[in-house]
Amino acid sequence: MKNHRMNMLLSKTLLSVLLIAVVMGVFNACSTTADASDKDGPQTSIYPSDVIPFMEKFKILNGDGSQSDSLINYEKEEFFYVEKEDQVNWVVYKTPNSGTTSKNSSNTRTELHQKEEWTPETGGKLTGTLKVMHVSTSGDARVAVSYSTVIGQIHSGEGHENEPCKIFYKKFPGHKKGSVFWNYEINTKGDNSKRWDYSAAVWGYDMSVVGGSPTTNPAEPADGIELGEEFSYEINVFEGVMYLTFTSSGHDTVRFTKSLLQSEYAYAQDMPEQTQQLFVPLGRDGVERENAYAGELNYFKQGNYNQTNGKSPNDNMIWSTGADTYGGDIAKQYQNGDYAEVWFRHATIGPGTPPK
Repeated sequence: MKNHRMNMLLSKTLLSVLLIAVVMGVFNACSTTADASDKDGPQTSIYPSDVIPFMEKFKILNGDGSQSDSLINYEKEEFFYVEKEDQVNWVVYKTPNSGTTSKNSSNTRTELHQKEEWTPETGGKLTGTLKVMHVSTSGDARVAVSYSTVIGQIHSGEGHENEPCKIFYKKFPGHKKGSVFWNYEINTKGDNSKRWDYSAAVWGYDMSVVGGSPTTNPAEPADGIELGEEFSYEINVFEGVMYLTFTSSGHDTVRFTKSLLQSEYAYAQDMPEQTQQLFVPLGRDGVERENAYAGELNYFKQGNYNQTNGKSPNDNMIWSTGADTYGGDIAKQYQNGDYAEVWFRHATIGPGTPPK
């Protein structure tokens, strides 16, 4: 009987020891987890709207055709997201040569579209500080927009829906430096099939400088902008006049002024020589209505509107670049350099202001 009581007491003691060990193990595990969490801190995402806070004023179309009109805390993997470099957050706009496009375009884009529209008389201002990280490495060097992307623009929201301002970056394969230029598209009088652009160089060349064969490039621009080199632009429309300012460290500041209320191209004899060489062979020989874009609704766009596509240059030596598209396979395009990628670290939008 005494032995039985002793065995019972021993069993209870062993059970108590085991329970204490289990409790201590759980406590230590919880403590370890808490310590790791405290050390790493909360794992929170940084969205494009955290970097550039005007996103509530825009909607977006991505290079795969997905879109959203609510951009607060929005991102799209592989197209619209944030990268951190040297403690600076950048909003990345990435798009392939071939994907789902908007209804009136053959080119893909990951690009913001301003929700509010305005007339030239009302005005508005868009700024951007950016660097282009990549443009397509395939295309036809004879085609004016090969190896380029549009990084900011004014787009008309009615009438012909033409574009009084498109800012391009273009770099030929094998070149270290590329060009920044901007185009004015006439608001065509009558049939819009006759419309054309006039291109003005900022740094490097305008769009009319092309290669002598599909694989022969012109000389590298001496004053061009490299991939990864930061620059800024300002599009300021005030009382019907567009004021453009381009700045970059180590480069001259360049400014342009253009009326959006009174055309410079209202008569056939006003057509620039550049346009005669590029557009007239395609049958694009129209004139602009006398009051240009006066009274017409416009909006800003910003991001990455890839101008390189897979269409045959035989059809159009300005807009059809014959680039590689891998049947629209986006992963393969990204793998093989057939995409455009643009990073913005700062941008603003607001009312037009008197020029300085």
